[in-house]
Amino acid sequence: MDRKLHNFRELKTWQLGMAIAGEVFALCKNLKTSDLYGILNQIRRSAVSIPSNIAEGCGRKTNRQLLQFLGIAQGSAYELETQLLLMIDINLASAESIREVIDMLHEFQRMNAGLISKLEADT
Repeated sequence: MDRKLHNFRELKTWQLGMAIAGEVFALCKNLKTSDLYGILNQIRRSAVSIPSNIAEGCGRKTNRQLLQFLGIAQGSAYELETQLLLMIDINLASAESIREVIDMLHEFQRMNAGLISKLEADT
């Protein structure tokens, strides 16, 4: 087992996930408070889920277990992207206001997919 892979603070994907979560919380803070759909809470939960699942997976004993949590983090990134796009559709946010977060999510999805592929090849 590669101990570096199991130190979540050293993983670029975890670092980017933390940055995404921070951006999402800042974005939600500046949005309309009349969130009738509860989407802002769901968006925050999805954002927190990304680095949280990476950290949890790193705390497991095997790379196979880590892979499972990296997959969950990947799913949360796609879930968050969908929710942000929905915010545009229901006029809670403009495309310009979420562009940076979407770009960060795309970078995360690419990096995390690469890490998953590397681990799968090694497992």
